[in-house]
Amino acid sequence: MKGLIKLFNGTTIVCVRKDSRVAMAGDGQVTLGSQVIKGNARKVRTLLGGKILVGFAGGTADAMTLLEKFEDCLEQEKGDLMKGAVKLVREWRLDKALRRLEAMMLAADKEITLLLSGAGDVLEPEGDVASIGSGSGYALAAGRALRESTDKSPEEIARRAIELASEICIYTNKNITLEVLE
Repeated sequence: MKGLIKLFNGTTIVCVRKDSRVAMAGDGQVTLGSQVIKGNARKVRTLLGGKILVGFAGGTADAMTLLEKFEDCLEQEKGDLMKGAVKLVREWRLDKALRRLEAMMLAADKEITLLLSGAGDVLEPEGDVASIGSGSGYALAAGRALRESTDKSPEEIARRAIELASEICIYTNKNITLEVLE
C-alpha cells in the first residue's frame, strides 16, 4: 500500500477589497495526483450569517473540519475575526489530531483579511488583494493589476483573477464560487 495514497490538491482562492466591499472567489477543481476528481467543489463560504468570508485550500476533509472549528471559535468570540482566528490557530497547532490537518484558510470581514495556517500563522497580508492555494501567485498578480488599473468592482476583479489563474495553473479551473460582503 505504500505510495498508493496521494493527497487531494488544487485550489485557488483570492480575496479583493475595494470601495468598502470585500469579495472572495475560489475555483472548483479538486485533483488526486494528475487526475481531476471533481470540478465543482465549493471552497468559499460565508459564516455568521454572511458577516465573514472564508476560503480554504488543502485536503477537503481537513478543511471542512477546520471550517466547523473556526465557526465555533468565531461564535465563542462573538464574531471578532482576529480573536476567533487566533483561537482556531492555537487549537490547530496544539491539538494532537488537529495538528495533522493539512489546509490553509483565508478569512475576511469588513475590516481585515487574514491568512491562517497550521504552522501557527495568523497573518494580515499587505494590500487589498490576498490569495492562497496552488494558483495563488497568479491570482494575486492578476488581482493586484486589475485593482490598480481598472474601475471594476471587487467581485469582477476576484472572478477575473481566478479565470486568469486557471489559464496558467493546471490545478485551477473556471468553475468559480464567489461571495461578497457589502
